[in-house]
Amino acid sequence: MKAKDFREMSVEELNTKLVDLKKELFNLRFQSAINQLENPMRIKAVKKDIARILTVLKESNGAEA
Repeated sequence: MKAKDFREMSVEELNTKLVDLKKELFNLRFQSAINQLENPMRIKAVKKDIARILTVLKESNGAEA
């Protein structure tokens, strides 16, 4: 997803999405450790999505203050 898509979401939706992505990243790392990962680039994409969500959350917190 793009940052624009994340900016349109509410804070609650972003937090839910963040938890889901962190769970997915954990599972991908586990699959990678036991050599069952089909798409290694997915790890990179999930990490970037997590970073985008955290950035949008910090931006929204800064705008409220």
